[in-house]
Amino acid sequence: MFSVAYLQDLGSGRLGIEEQLLKQAFEQWQVPVELYTIKRIHKRSLPLTLNSFIAGDLDAMHGAMRQLGIEAPTPDDYPECLSPFLQRRVWRATLGTAEYQILQESGQPLFIKPAERRKSFVGAVFSHPSDIAQFGTVSRRQEVWCSEVVNWISEYRVYVIGTETVAIGHYSGDPLVHVDLSVVRAAVETYFRSGRAPCAYAIDFGVLSTGQTALVESNDGFSVGAYHIGAIEYASMVTARWRELVESSKSGPS
Repeated sequence: MFSVAYLQDLGSGRLGIEEQLLKQAFEQWQVPVELYTIKRIHKRSLPLTLNSFIAGDLDAMHGAMRQLGIEAPTPDDYPECLSPFLQRRVWRATLGTAEYQILQESGQPLFIKPAERRKSFVGAVFSHPSDIAQFGTVSRRQEVWCSEVVNWISEYRVYVIGTETVAIGHYSGDPLVHVDLSVVRAAVETYFRSGRAPCAYAIDFGVLSTGQTALVESNDGFSVGAYHIGAIEYASMVTARWRELVESSKSGPS
């Protein structure tokens, strides 16, 4: 177990939902908990070691990884091995190419989101030339994910450690419309067998208007939102992934 758990303080001791769950779990595990602010990450004043656990937003996590000499994993929202589970066309392009398609009068609506630079703009459906104002001054050479627009009836987050589903939480749409768990299990097994899956992650599935269960996207387990999951289950997933990242590191704090 970790020697200390650092949890991000959003201000005046306020914790996000995820950090509240983690605090509850670490207290049960009798691991000391300390709060930190993002300023301490930016100043590198947090005494992180490879025996520390840390949780926070992506800015905080990437800063902690740089301090510890851990290479931040490249986002893998749509693992290639899971393409058959998408039930729609998803492809990678430059923002400029996607923008050109939107500007065409015959262009179809597209869901577009950053492939790597998450903060450059918010992923959304773009269907009209006026929508491109949302791209602002973002480089048109930036890589983005594009997807055909489909109608999601309900969406769920599936929390996974290895090949075990530890929790499933509904987060959007009709909660009475459930995903086909056999499809979810098949996807988890496929991802595991590919050798590309993190040891712990969250993977989102939804039900389309066609009735098909489809992959929404995959999320790395080191920093992921909590939807209807218990403290111990959530903490077990996040700590497993953090330990994997730590163990993959060949250098200590820089």
